[in-house]
Amino acid sequence: MTKTLVVLAALSGLTMSTALAQAQAPQSPAPANPPAAAASKAGSSQIVNAQSKDEWLASKLKGTTVVGSDDQKIGSIADILFDKTGQVKAFIVGVGGVLGLGAREVAIDMTQFHEMPAANGGPEQLKLGMTKDQLAQADEFKPLPNPPTTTGAAPSGSRPAGSPPAAPPR
Repeated sequence: MTKTLVVLAALSGLTMSTALAQAQAPQSPAPANPPAAAASKAGSSQIVNAQSKDEWLASKLKGTTVVGSDDQKIGSIADILFDKTGQVKAFIVGVGGVLGLGAREVAIDMTQFHEMPAANGGPEQLKLGMTKDQLAQADEFKPLPNPPTTTGAAPSGSRPAGSPPAAPPR
């Protein structure tokens, strides 16, 4: 799993560095009528056609079972924390609760996880060198609050959505 995560992080960084290099590189004029083969290859370094065996999709990683050093289920991956360069910083694990309700979220550096084949042909799991009790003692992850959806007060004379128009003056 560590190898998988390192490859995922490396690919994320490579994608970002490619994009930044293209944004900063001077543009050379394109030929008036480029050959068809060159046109199809132009963006090929930016396109990934398939997932390899040692790569994970974030959509599949979320919900993955996390087991502790005692091989007991701790929780599951609730989210993934990236930095601005596209590097994975941490996996956010939902710990405790019942059916996900009341679970605490703890962010753990991705290097602490190890891929573990699942028993009985089930999905793969991630193993952590901590126990559920240790994570229950850890500080809860605090994401930034969502930005407000409005830019300020409503203009004078406006009415809330769905409210009836004011009666005309008599």
